Amino acid sequence: MRSYDVNINTICVEIQGVSTPYLQTQNFCYTVTMSKSIYFDNAASTVVCEEAPEAMLRVMREDYGNPSSMHEQGRRAFRAIEQARKSIADALGAKTKNVLFTSGGTEANNLAVLGTADRLSHRGKHIITSAIEHSAVLEPIKKLENSGFEVSYLSPDENGRITADAFAAALRDDTVFASVMLVNNEVGTLNPVKDYSDEIKRRNLGTLLHTDAVQGLCKIPFSVSSLGADLIAVSSHKLHGPKGVGALYFSDRVKLSPLLLGGQHESGKRAGTEALPAAVGFGKAVKLGMSDFSDTFARVKELREYAVRSIKSTLTDAVIIGDGSSPFLLCLSLPGFKGEVLMNYLDGEGIYVSRGTACKKGARSRVLEAMKLHNEVIDGALRVSFSRYSTKGEVERFVEVLVDATNTVMKSRR
Repeated sequence: MRSYDVNINTICVEIQGVSTPYLQTQNFCYTVTMSKSIYFDNAASTVVCEEAPEAMLRVMREDYGNPSSMHEQGRRAFRAIEQARKSIADALGAKTKNVLFTSGGTEANNLAVLGTADRLSHRGKHIITSAIEHSAVLEPIKKLENSGFEVSYLSPDENGRITADAFAAALRDDTVFASVMLVNNEVGTLNPVKDYSDEIKRRNLGTLLHTDAVQGLCKIPFSVSSLGADLIAVSSHKLHGPKGVGALYFSDRVKLSPLLLGGQHESGKRAGTEALPAAVGFGKAVKLGMSDFSDTFARVKELREYAVRSIKSTLTDAVIIGDGSSPFLLCLSLPGFKGEVLMNYLDGEGIYVSRGTACKKGARSRVLEAMKLHNEVIDGALRVSFSRYSTKGEVERFVEVLVDATNTVMKSRR
């Protein structure tokens, strides 16, 4: 609980429907006690950093032209979006010409999968992916499977990782496309994407490698060269930028077929007037996130470790799922309890976590099932995801309320 000073002369109080203007003329403060919510669902979406909307508002007011227009207002808008593109490219270690804006991570992943299939089918019809990909990857791949492609769905190990050996075993001469996410969005395990790339090159194959790095940018150290992937999808609202914008990196050897037709925007790869304010906000958030990347990573890593110690010391039956590759994600389970019940209890106390990916809307976790965990572990699972703004005090309050939740449930069973 936290105390706030509220100046009553700014408030018109009503008692039984009668306005009380007397209080409006009094210059005094009254201390009230208010609860502060704790947001631990940052893997689903993050609070927008202050700098992003400020930059967005400026460009909406001053650089409101169409980036494709040839007059000065259009040129100003074009310079603004290119500066935003450079911020994302710099964060990825890429050239600006290899980064295009999308409406988010879902479109970026769809474009990576479906935008390459038409050009690859003449070389082969085998695709590799994993059973634990986000639906934004699995659904377009299933569409290709229904149209005649053969798909190998790799299973994760006990930590939720797709091993390099599993990938190598599935790789074939006719494998034209492979997609494995960089950071699993439920358990936070980091996949060895560079090892996949090295295996493709070692065997001198033309396989295009795509990775969904939505949970990685500004959170996990990586670059285009360190991954070796041909296509990398990222999203703004996972790193304190606005919703409705993402980006796709594509290497020089990738030839994309646009999903949206109607213009030569984004170098002919995505028709439609660019969402300039959103792109500028994205660029600002990325620039801020990369400016203190090392400090943020170290602090969040320490915070996650503290959370794990606190949970284990107070809830001895708790199971920590995954190996903590990404400090921003903590998947835990309390076998014997229902994750939904615990989540609702936390919600009632102003603490917001999830049971898994938001896109599943509460359905049973496909990731945890693929990891072959016991049903009671799956059913008792919660996903806690941190951000650069998360604090030790918030972790302490979360653990305290989680303990209260288990005690309350136990009492109700008696």
